[in-house]
Amino acid sequence: MGDLKTVLRDLGNILIAVGAITLFALVAPLYFNEGYGIGPILLTSAVFFLIGTPLHFILRKTEPADFKTAMVTAALSWLFIPIISAIPFLLIGFDKTNPGVTADFLSAFFECMSGWTGTGLSMFSKPSLLPYTLQFWRTYMQWVGGVGVIILTLAILARPGVGSYILYKSEGREQRTHPSIVKTVRTIWWIFALYTVIGVSLLVIIGMVTNNGMTVWQSLNHGMTALATGGFSVTDDSMMSVGTSSQIVVVILMIIGAIAFTAHFHLLKGRLRKFLSDAQLRAMILLLILGVLLLTFINFSNPSLHYNNNFLLALKESGFQFVSALTCTGFNSANIVNWAESAKLILAIGMIIGGAAGSTAGGIKLFRAILLSKGVSWRIKRSISSPRRVFVHKFGGRSLSKEDAIDFIDEAAIISFMWVILLMAGIIVITFIFPYETLGNVFLEVSSAQGNVGLSTGITSMSMPSIGKVMLIFNMWIGRLEIIPVIVLVRSLFGLRRNIL
Repeated sequence: MGDLKTVLRDLGNILIAVGAITLFALVAPLYFNEGYGIGPILLTSAVFFLIGTPLHFILRKTEPADFKTAMVTAALSWLFIPIISAIPFLLIGFDKTNPGVTADFLSAFFECMSGWTGTGLSMFSKPSLLPYTLQFWRTYMQWVGGVGVIILTLAILARPGVGSYILYKSEGREQRTHPSIVKTVRTIWWIFALYTVIGVSLLVIIGMVTNNGMTVWQSLNHGMTALATGGFSVTDDSMMSVGTSSQIVVVILMIIGAIAFTAHFHLLKGRLRKFLSDAQLRAMILLLILGVLLLTFINFSNPSLHYNNNFLLALKESGFQFVSALTCTGFNSANIVNWAESAKLILAIGMIIGGAAGSTAGGIKLFRAILLSKGVSWRIKRSISSPRRVFVHKFGGRSLSKEDAIDFIDEAAIISFMWVILLMAGIIVITFIFPYETLGNVFLEVSSAQGNVGLSTGITSMSMPSIGKVMLIFNMWIGRLEIIPVIVLVRSLFGLRRNIL
């Protein structure tokens, strides 16, 4: 019973924090004179407060979180927050030309799960027709969710202590910029806000001095979702009609968002050597070079894409798409539906690997990919070497004992294996629902959902069967939480049921 109280107390704190920041979304309806958008945003904030406040005050003296309660809290938070956040989509028409039509609950829930998890798959094929209130609400969810709702809560409400660190780890983060967790999360938000201002400003300036840049509104929304590696757009064709200069800025923002915040901290402190020595950064650069070159070769060799010997165009489109895939952003500058199956496979592999741990990106994470590759290398070397040979296990510039190395590799292997198993489950379900879709399209769509990316082959839509929406919602949820919190939640629910019975 004590564990349940701790979970509810921490869940209440998180809902209060999200309720408070929800009020900032009123900027859009107030600025654009969309009076019909004010009530739904206020109602959404009120629901967060009405649920969270009693839990906070009634249970505020409960014991600090431990590993189990923190994991359950994280899993429940990332489930309930998108549900409550669906209110604006249920009350505001999603089509300016037909304002009386609102989204059904499952579509609204899907959109908000996609938003908070930074996925970018959307129920709305024409986001330009969304009222400004809903456009900004989608962007705002991705911007906050990119860093994490628990990170937000710790920055606003938490007190220093072991419980705060355990909650911090529950969202898949372990690296610190300071010994204090509260200082660490506030530094993360400071870095994130700084880059957001710089990125949006650059896009606005380019839009002012070029003919094919973005408007101020587009710059704001795309700058926020690019850095958050979210991918929600306010245009119907994402980045296709945007000029090259703006696309370059967006590419830079996507890469920045996929780099760990601790690495950015070193860079901003002038520790360039430490920044460049980051193992995940080096792996990302290598994968970007290899992926872009391979994808460019495949696309340039594909006669159906009609590049007409324009290698630079093939490089531009292929490069943008692979950066979008590996950083788990989901913007697209080309129609990938017509790409070869091999090209889609490369994009899917990029989405599965993902960005750095401790960044806003999704996927299995680069550090796990590095550990698995090193584990294979270490195993091969040990198999072909003499028994007396002493091995030095290094990762990220530091030496590891044999026991620590095995533990790290085992954890990476288990998470990666479970990740792939659940990915296969999603593929089977979506293939059953859409039997006429190619396996490449289905594989890319499900990888996009579970990798929290947003690239789509057109399978995701408001008209897709409910079971498909539920499956992809589940994929997005477990992808954001990196599986373990969901497993702990399920085991806890079964344990609670046995106690009740």
